[in-house]
This record gives sequence, C-alpha cells and structure tokens, in this order.
Amino acid sequence: MWQQLTRIKQRAIWSWDGLLHVYKTEHSLTQWLVANAVFAVLAFALPLSGAERGLLLMGGILILAAECVNTAIERIVDDIGPEKRDLARQAKDCGSAAVAVTAIAVGVAWVCVICGLIF
Repeated sequence: MWQQLTRIKQRAIWSWDGLLHVYKTEHSLTQWLVANAVFAVLAFALPLSGAERGLLLMGGILILAAECVNTAIERIVDDIGPEKRDLARQAKDCGSAAVAVTAIAVGVAWVCVICGLIF
C-alpha cells in the first residue's frame, strides 16, 4: 500500500512540474488561465444549473490540458532537431489545432448555455 501511495505522490509531483514548466515557458497558458478566471466568475454569477456550470468550468480546464499537450509536442519536436522539417511543422500545427478545437468546443458550450438563458 505504501508503494502505491509513493507512486501516486511521484505522479502528482511530475504533473505539477510539467504544469509549472508550461506556465513559465508558454505565455498562452497565462492567457488561458486569465480567461478561465474571468469565465469562472461569469459561470458563478449567472443563474446556471450545477451541470451547466460544471460543463463550462470543465471545458476551460480541458483547454489548459490541451495547451500542456501542445507544449509537450513542441518540446519533443524541438528536441529531435532544429532543422525545418515538414513533419515537425505538421506535428506542431496539429498540437496548436488541438488547443483551437478545444477552445471552439468550449465557446460552443458557452453559446448554448447563454442562448438557453435568453430564450
């Protein structure tokens, strides 16, 4: 049992280290954190159900996760070599697209929730 707890602790430390790395090196994560804070305030200020609020907050967190994955892809590609390669560019572009698609999905959720309040 103690071995399992040690593994869980190590995974939490590694995850925190990864998040700190992205925070320190990627300005876009800071922008998403600010956006999440603003939208979290809005989610709690609006008369939403718990499910709606949870969906919107979860979406914001998923954008942060996508940004972390995008950074991981960028680091791996950059570690392989600095020369320009089509596959490397495509990998980075796909990571960026993952963040954009996640953000669009969250935007759609917000539009649906707001329309539900209005109509």
